[in-house]
Formats: sequence, C-alpha cells, structure tokens
Amino acid sequence: MSVPLTLLGLLEREPSHGYDLKRDYDALFGRGKPLPYGQVYATLGRLARDGKVVAGEEPGDGPERKRYVITETGATEFETWLQEPVAPEPNLQSVLFTKVVLALMLGRDAEQYLDTQRAAHLRRMRELTELRRTGALVDSLLADHGLFHLEADLRWIDLTAARLDALAAEVTA
Repeated sequence: MSVPLTLLGLLEREPSHGYDLKRDYDALFGRGKPLPYGQVYATLGRLARDGKVVAGEEPGDGPERKRYVITETGATEFETWLQEPVAPEPNLQSVLFTKVVLALMLGRDAEQYLDTQRAAHLRRMRELTELRRTGALVDSLLADHGLFHLEADLRWIDLTAARLDALAAEVTA
C-alpha cells in the first residue's frame, strides 16, 4: 500500500493533524499493522517538501500543532493514482514458487513444504472467516479479499503438489 498516496486521499477529504491522519489510517487500512507515528510525520514532511501538502501552525495550550492541507499538486497526483488500475500480478514468480523450486533443486522435501504452507493458509482462512462473520463491513470486505487470495494459493499448492515430479525433473536437469 502506498502510505503517501493514502495520506493524500485522507487529506483530500479534509485538512487534518498528523495524529488524526494516523488514527484514520489505522482504523481503515492498518488492520493488524498500525502506521508508526514516525512514518506519518516523515511522510508528511516529504509531501510538504514536494509541494503536495502545506502545513499551517495552530497555537494551542501545548506545543504548536500542524494542520495539513492537500495542494493542487497533491490532489492531481492522488487523482492520477486513484484512476490507474492496480497491476494484476506484476511478478509471476511468487515466494511460494521460489521456495518450491529451491527445495527441489537442493533435494529437499518440497511436498512437506507445500503441506506446511497449506496448513498455515487454512489456519489463516479460519481466522478470516471468523472476522468476516463477526466484523464490521470494512473488516468483512478485507477478510473476503484475503480469503480469495488464500483460496487461489491453495489451488496453486494442490496443482503444484500434483506436478512435483515433473517440476523436479525440469529444475534439476
């Protein structure tokens, strides 16, 4: 996920303070991986440097706070990004594939690796199914997205397991 572009999108909605951006990012996109405050402020600093946001100081009881506003340059970049389709699968070589091929090349038990990976995927699918059942709509949609990817991985794992002998012959020749 592109943190700078996501923050620009949140700022297009309304000007915000850094801590508000972090809160909104974590609530909507940070499931299981909240955005560190340092990354929020470092990203906002780069966006300001590049003319994509401006920061205005607001006096208060404590230290001065900055309220960030998206610029026309930032809004244009965000709009361009929003309209571009996400690459369906830029890399045809996944980590799963790499591990299987290396295991076969090194004479290791690739089938055992696939079984272990299948079990891990099934555990995660159970977790996501529970989240889909009990979570809010945003959680449910994110869980569905993850489940669909895991289902595709499981189909690939089964297909690869059925072809291990042929793959071993090809990669060790």
